Amino acid sequence: MQPLKVFSVVPRLPEELEDLRELAYNLWFAWNSEIESLFSQIDLALWRQMEKNPVRFLNKLPQTKLAELARDDFYRQRLREAVQKTRAYLSRPSSPLFKDAARTHPALVYFSFEFGISSCLPIYSGGLGILAGDHLKSASDLNIPLVGMGLAYKEGYFRQYLTPDGWQQERYPDYDFEQMPLRRALTPEGAPAQVTLDVGGRPLVARIWQAEIGRVTLYLLDTNVAANPPEFRALTARLYGGDLEMRIQQEILLGIGGIKALEVLGLSPKVIHMNEGHSAFAGLERLRSFMQQGLSFEAAQEVAASSSVFTTHTPVPAGNDRFPMDMMRRYFEGYANEIGLAFKVFMALGRENPFNDNEDFCMTVLALKLSRFCNGVSKLHGHVSRDMWKRVWNQFPVEDVPIGALTNGVHAPTWVADDIGLLNDRYLGPNWREDPDCTRTWAQADVIPDAELWRTHERLRARLIDFARYRLRRQLEAQGARNKELQHADEVLNPEALTIGFARRFATYKRANLLLKEKDKLLRLIADKKKPIQFIFAGKAHPADNGGKQLIKDLIALCRTAECRFNMVFIEDYDMEVAQHMVSGCDVWLNNPRRPLEACGTSGMKAMLNGVLQFSTLDGWWDEAYKPDNSLGWAIGKGEEYSDPDYQDFVEIQTLYNVLEHEIIPEFYDRGHGGLPRAWIRRMKQALVEHGPVFNSHRMVSDYVRTAYVPAYENYLRLSENGFAAAGELAAWRMDMMTKWSSIEIRNVRTADTTRLFVSEKIVIEAEVHLNGLPPEHVLVESYFGPVQQDGSFASREVATMHPVTAVRDGWATYRGEATPPEAGRFGFTVRAVPSHPHLLDPHSLGLIHWAQPE
Repeated sequence: MQPLKVFSVVPRLPEELEDLRELAYNLWFAWNSEIESLFSQIDLALWRQMEKNPVRFLNKLPQTKLAELARDDFYRQRLREAVQKTRAYLSRPSSPLFKDAARTHPALVYFSFEFGISSCLPIYSGGLGILAGDHLKSASDLNIPLVGMGLAYKEGYFRQYLTPDGWQQERYPDYDFEQMPLRRALTPEGAPAQVTLDVGGRPLVARIWQAEIGRVTLYLLDTNVAANPPEFRALTARLYGGDLEMRIQQEILLGIGGIKALEVLGLSPKVIHMNEGHSAFAGLERLRSFMQQGLSFEAAQEVAASSSVFTTHTPVPAGNDRFPMDMMRRYFEGYANEIGLAFKVFMALGRENPFNDNEDFCMTVLALKLSRFCNGVSKLHGHVSRDMWKRVWNQFPVEDVPIGALTNGVHAPTWVADDIGLLNDRYLGPNWREDPDCTRTWAQADVIPDAELWRTHERLRARLIDFARYRLRRQLEAQGARNKELQHADEVLNPEALTIGFARRFATYKRANLLLKEKDKLLRLIADKKKPIQFIFAGKAHPADNGGKQLIKDLIALCRTAECRFNMVFIEDYDMEVAQHMVSGCDVWLNNPRRPLEACGTSGMKAMLNGVLQFSTLDGWWDEAYKPDNSLGWAIGKGEEYSDPDYQDFVEIQTLYNVLEHEIIPEFYDRGHGGLPRAWIRRMKQALVEHGPVFNSHRMVSDYVRTAYVPAYENYLRLSENGFAAAGELAAWRMDMMTKWSSIEIRNVRTADTTRLFVSEKIVIEAEVHLNGLPPEHVLVESYFGPVQQDGSFASREVATMHPVTAVRDGWATYRGEATPPEAGRFGFTVRAVPSHPHLLDPHSLGLIHWAQPE
């Protein structure tokens, strides 16, 4: 029997406590310990049982407890102060960089498949989601007029549990959105907001939830509604669940549905940011929406691309979603017809080689072609990405592929432990929270007294040990372990021993088993009672990755041996809570992926902000953060790349154990007067001074604002003026350029007749360019020069603009420029021409270029 109607029953909060509900529905509490303590100190055991979810927590509190709390004058005063601070935080005006934008009229929308805001909103799996969450938090702190767009997963990402023999199993809790800090989004008319879109010729309905992330609103689409058939209702059941068919449907929902949702909500952001290729269909839907306003396809494409930002995170081709042509035809043939494109031309938008009819449709390629601001997430990853996607711009050298690099960062107020935070407040001042990219502020870390920093770190290590014991005991109880095993769980690890943490996704390239390849060395180090060392592991394998599950099983088997059971622990169900304990309580953060397969890796940044030292291969962020003098941490290798993975493992495991045994362990136990490891503490401080202002999400978001958001926003305003007149002009120019470009020609490149130059001596370069009727200002001619390697290629290059020095005669004009050898050695130059237009943000974006040919 089913009820005729269902109600949401909520507790009757006393009037004196009604403001608790306001605090519970803004996830500012996720990085504000003062607000969190207002809930946790009511009933700490219940708070933990409710997984730090204030909405569910309030709904579970007995009315008697609420009545008692309402009579507590001290608590009511704390509540009033917290509400005043919250309202003051929310009331600050938006950044003046975006004209006429505010929380009610955001300038930007950030699309992501997952968001890691808090453990009580489990719609994330790992680094990509945590990064997206940190992005929103920093946008809130910096008061950027931005909203987020994602999916509301009813079962979230799987929760991990282990069988008695250590095999990973998955469970999927059925979350109740009414018991989470979410509310139904409303249309401007006040009705519950929902969106309808076409998916494969069938209507799909999605209701819209919203979460308040400080000053930023996150909108989440939910297809679990009665109007949908079961297969559509399942689209927002699980993160990264289902097959390829479900994936394309989810990405249609996120991209196309997300743009439609903004219209339903009465929002019209001028710029979109696509976080990974999952949301690339958003660029496509924007293009269609501009065409519905009367623009041609070419003009609409220019507007959409010129106001879109795309961040790629995946350094291996297999990690980028690709859909076969027959599947694309089922979902997009009608869509292509609607925007006036032949299906073959439509497919070319997602192909590296637009002329290859057998190539699958790639979401990353679509995002690259529909964005004028594209970036990888570290300097090394930017280089890897340019090499990965060079076929999209096949006439350009790899270094000129228009994919930049903007290194990730982490949200310091979220990831810095409260104990370290209080220390920072005392010696750095409160600016470390509000302005953590301030170099001057972080420079004060050097004056923190050694003893105070070390004792604080020791408390956090002891707290991690207690947490690990508690979680291990809970794991064993769930497996039906014997009393002796439970007793061992209470005795594992040593609060004073060197503690090394390894926590991440158990993907093969992350090499969680690297330590195990020299088991004898590991056991010898663990057996040392004078200089004890211990390891804490955590992480999940993808449900379909049996190889990753086997790694976990092998690791747990070792942890349970008599030699290792007190020195090695695996904590199951890695999530934000486990991460916060580990990144603050370990002494060393171990990371050993195969270079260059780690795009960035932000867990080490979180650890660094808590004074934890790094020990990592030179990959991702550590490749640019590491110093050869080891003053900020240690490296495994020197950045070598190997074609033989087995040989790479052999070489790097020798390095790992050599550095561990002869550098890390001795330095940790080198205690001077007072029992302090002075050299170790010096590294901790130096890392905070140098890395604190750099590897945080405030700096990251500020960089996006400066290099992408503001230029994209201003470009949209320019192109949309006077009924998109500039967009029409740019589209017409582009068509003219495409028609005439093939007849551009460069000849008679000349300079002074010399075979020897001095360093820094300028040489004058001239070349004649056939413009084929194009105005000189629309053809950018450049000298391209630099040191030359033995094979004749450029080791590095510089580019300088050449200017016309003669009038156009018979279609030809003479251009002149300069080049300067930066150093002694072989030096060379050439000349090239690319399109130029005042509204064209990047001359590389059209893929048109002419190089001077040998005569």
